[in-house]
Amino acid sequence: MTRRIPGRTDHVVVVGAGLAGLSAALHLLGAGRRVTVVERDPRPGGRAGRLELGGYLIDTGPTVLTMPDIADEAFAAVGASLRDHVELIALHPAYRARFADGSVLDVHTDAGAMEAEIERFAGSADAAGYRRLRHWLGRLYQVERSRFLDADFDSPVRLLTPDLLRLGALGGFGRWEAHIARHLRDERLRRVFSFQALYAGVPPERALAAYAVIAYMDTVAGVYFPRGGMYALPRAMADVAAAAGAEFRYRQRVTRLERAGERVTAVVTDDQRIACDAVVLTPDLPVSYRLLGRAPRRAVRLRHAPSAVLLHAGCDRTWPELAHHTLSFGHAWRHTFRELTRTGELMSDPSLLITRPTATDPGLAPPGRHLHYVLAPCPNTDIGPGAADWSGLTVRYRDSLLRELDRRGLAGIASAIQEECLVTPADWSAQGHAAGTPFSAAHTFAQTGPFRPRNLVRGTANAVLAGCGTTPGVGVPPVLLSGKLAAARITGRPRPRAVSGRNRRRNVEEARP
Repeated sequence: MTRRIPGRTDHVVVVGAGLAGLSAALHLLGAGRRVTVVERDPRPGGRAGRLELGGYLIDTGPTVLTMPDIADEAFAAVGASLRDHVELIALHPAYRARFADGSVLDVHTDAGAMEAEIERFAGSADAAGYRRLRHWLGRLYQVERSRFLDADFDSPVRLLTPDLLRLGALGGFGRWEAHIARHLRDERLRRVFSFQALYAGVPPERALAAYAVIAYMDTVAGVYFPRGGMYALPRAMADVAAAAGAEFRYRQRVTRLERAGERVTAVVTDDQRIACDAVVLTPDLPVSYRLLGRAPRRAVRLRHAPSAVLLHAGCDRTWPELAHHTLSFGHAWRHTFRELTRTGELMSDPSLLITRPTATDPGLAPPGRHLHYVLAPCPNTDIGPGAADWSGLTVRYRDSLLRELDRRGLAGIASAIQEECLVTPADWSAQGHAAGTPFSAAHTFAQTGPFRPRNLVRGTANAVLAGCGTTPGVGVPPVLLSGKLAAARITGRPRPRAVSGRNRRRNVEEARP
């Protein structure tokens, strides 16, 4: 049984109104707790925030939404529905992959459409391999969903279940890239089903095959976009939480926690003291540990995932070859991961994620204008340039990135930019993210499952952590689950809610391989 925090828990203060904090708040409210959410910014969202710049509505964080049923669980906790508050648009294709040799592949989540596309792209043998791969990914997800993703681990002993044997039988403890290679011969196709290892912070040839479940989310279950931008999700979650009774206190930076022995008795901001019976902390781990005044002992120092440079560009034109999400691969692959995770060099031949949200929602830009996000992975500040180094690197890196985009078909992009914002590891560091990365601790074996930083910290009886640094990990679905798991530490596991016939059919279809 999962350990619950002891004692009274009537009033819970949630520190941070990002996706983890909002998820925790909704699940707590659904269990009858009084909830106060404290947020340093003037609006909800956290890393999934909103920047308004010259008439452009810019998402500052994640741009890919998968597994919306997990978000719906948070709404359902208070009797609401995600789709009543957020219009979700399924993206077709989910991605467009453009390769250095000039070839292009549209990534479809529909099995028939993707099989036909792969046959056109790489031939019948890989089309048949895709069918086998899709089946394997679906089985992997079914095994991992409740036992490994939506689960707390108070001890490695909790891993010892029949599902562990099933995961082993599926090859989950092998290597991600090697397992993809069993099904697909074409090296370009292998990239499409393994680039997600970047989210886990580990090169595909070293990442556990169990993490290929991220590829299931991206390439099988579907990719969605909320009308109004990704910010529409945290905005709706905050509105529903407020309607259910949560009190939000914005522009409040938490400075310390008052304690009586092992219990936190109050959350103190610059100008307020908020008494509480329990607290959920969602800042990055170093910030939460500093507030708690203690950190867990680890035999080996935490390793952090690579970081990213993110260019938000509002342009007076666009390039029709761009889909909503476009993966632009360079020639290099293994060498790129070595630079990001071993040598600490900036990518010499970058692979980029280019997102054009106005392809789906033109209202995010002024009339006739277009919004583009360019995500360029880079080393974190532990192994690459430090936060101070980026003051001299920023302009040079921005210019080199634009030249590379121009070479890859986005001709004239530098002159097309009307408004822009460039975010570097120095900015992530200034926001309190360890090692200058928004992707937190890497998902190495020693930082996975029961070995990942836990959401309970020894020496504090009534504080729970949530967010991408703790269980279960990085990405929008895991972060939402982290909030649910934090709430369960306080309230216990809720009884499963009845799912409507429509939602039940949708969930079965999404999980079917």
